[in-house]
Amino acid sequence: MNNKAVILGTNYYIGLSTIRCLGVNGVHTVAVDYSYENTYGAESKYCSERVIAPHYRNEKEEFISFLKEYSRKQTAKPVLIPCHDSYVEVVDEYLDELKEFYLIPQTEQGLYTKAMDKELLHKLASEHGVAVPETVRVDEDNFYEKVEETIKYPCLVKPTDSPTFVSIFRKKLFMVHNRQELDEAIKKAKDAKQEVIVQRIIPGFDDHMHTFDAYLNQESKVTHWVTCQKYRQYPINFGASVYTGQKYVPELYEIGSRFLESIGYKGFVEIEFKKDAETGKFYLIELNVRITNLNSLLYKVGVNFPYITYRELTGNPLPPKAIEHDTGIVFWYAYEDFYAIKGYLRTGQLTKGQVVKSLMKPKAYAIWDVKDPKPFVSFAKMIAGKKFKKR
Repeated sequence: MNNKAVILGTNYYIGLSTIRCLGVNGVHTVAVDYSYENTYGAESKYCSERVIAPHYRNEKEEFISFLKEYSRKQTAKPVLIPCHDSYVEVVDEYLDELKEFYLIPQTEQGLYTKAMDKELLHKLASEHGVAVPETVRVDEDNFYEKVEETIKYPCLVKPTDSPTFVSIFRKKLFMVHNRQELDEAIKKAKDAKQEVIVQRIIPGFDDHMHTFDAYLNQESKVTHWVTCQKYRQYPINFGASVYTGQKYVPELYEIGSRFLESIGYKGFVEIEFKKDAETGKFYLIELNVRITNLNSLLYKVGVNFPYITYRELTGNPLPPKAIEHDTGIVFWYAYEDFYAIKGYLRTGQLTKGQVVKSLMKPKAYAIWDVKDPKPFVSFAKMIAGKKFKKR
């Protein structure tokens, strides 16, 4: 295996799980970060090399030049795997240039960004017959009338550019209950130069959220897939997975594969769906176009998406595989799930009995691994340091 795997971003457990999935198969992994601080993913015993690059956003041109120069020094083209949305945006912007130096699954420049943009994604999904929540743009005629008659309160004010919005507000969206709150949310977004849309809330508790995780080869055909069901998110109701189980839902494959193949998608992707509690209909919520939070779960149930990516791009693809039964295994990010549980209990959405019962399931941990404990120790020190500073 002469091709190295260059992993962008190891200050979060997505980068860590990617390194483990590749390193356990003997792949030379390279952790690329803009700082050594808090990069606990690179502490893994499966990390072969660590390098510090210019900041992907503050020094974008220098960052791209750094990646090119690193590739020039290698004996074979490395496989490039961004593990954060912000890295994906930069890679997509310079895709045509970077493909001369790296193996990257996507070939159409701009498709990643289009899939990450909520407004463009929903338009694309609608064009291909995939249900999306009713949405109104802020600049539409009769805006308030449409919100009150079609969307109805409470509703969601969501960014079109999620990574930037999250970096500013530390949340994925604003939930509003009346016109005054709607105006306040829109003003906040406008002041921060963020475009937003207003969207209907699909009824149903957080366990109505599902995912379709898939890999599409260079012919844009789904070769590997898994479906999952969320149980808890943080922040609660509109956050990221903290407790999610593998759950076989064939309907998600039917909807997801048809859509992804029709738009010519290549590489790994996760579609988030919500099942309407009243109608049972699945609505497409968003796409994650980089390795997902649930990666350790997907690996544990038998589908190693980073390695699938690596093998196809280096000319030795793995045979197709899907998990078409329920394994009962759940992904658990215990640190944030602790805060999520507090929120669910406080708001009466879950009982203590329900929480305790749920925790009995076999788990795929976000960070802990008995065979690779150093990242967990590093993460624990980082959290302890932050708590000490607060005090």
